[in-house]
Amino acid sequence: MSVLPPTGRVRIAAPERMSLDTVRVFAIAKLPWIKKQQRKLQEQERETPREYIDRESHYLWGKRYLLKVVEADEPPSVELFHGRIVLRVRRGTDTARRQAILEDWYREQLRAAVSPLIEKWQRLLRAKVQRFFLQRMKTKWGSCNHRARSIRLNTDLAKKPRECLEYIIVHEMIHLLEPTHNARFVALMDQFMPKWQSRRDVLNRLPVRHETWDY
Repeated sequence: MSVLPPTGRVRIAAPERMSLDTVRVFAIAKLPWIKKQQRKLQEQERETPREYIDRESHYLWGKRYLLKVVEADEPPSVELFHGRIVLRVRRGTDTARRQAILEDWYREQLRAAVSPLIEKWQRLLRAKVQRFFLQRMKTKWGSCNHRARSIRLNTDLAKKPRECLEYIIVHEMIHLLEPTHNARFVALMDQFMPKWQSRRDVLNRLPVRHETWDY
């Protein structure tokens, strides 16, 4: 069962052999949880759509920057300069391409930050990450495949404070030790990252990307 943003639509995946009545009873039993998740989605602040134009607000590691777009006959690039994110593009570059260039830059920033954090927590947790992946994710900040010993991270984490990124990495790496969110998982989080709930709460309070959802 999933409660999907932005409206809180409920989706249930079940085997074809399962009767509709069984699915309905399951959904009814989960109503309190469903309503709780829907309230969270309704209260979640969302960013306005981005146009990738001058003086538009963009974020890196939780800090707000104004975007400066420079059109020039040279390869596209992105850099931080005098408190601004400077996006250099060729003349006539459309919004979609500007977005793609900036998102590639965010991915680079995230990759550079993730590797040393994984190395640090592999030593502390004594849990080996075989591979990590970075991708845009609409409904999660991260995920773990404990059998393949791999983790996936939402590229939007580059926009959030670094302590939020570290919390998500530790959360997913602890799933290598305990795949579920049971009492042992919580105990391990408490042991290795005391007050992890405060980092989670900071992340949950921050605005999330504006998305057009296609179910």
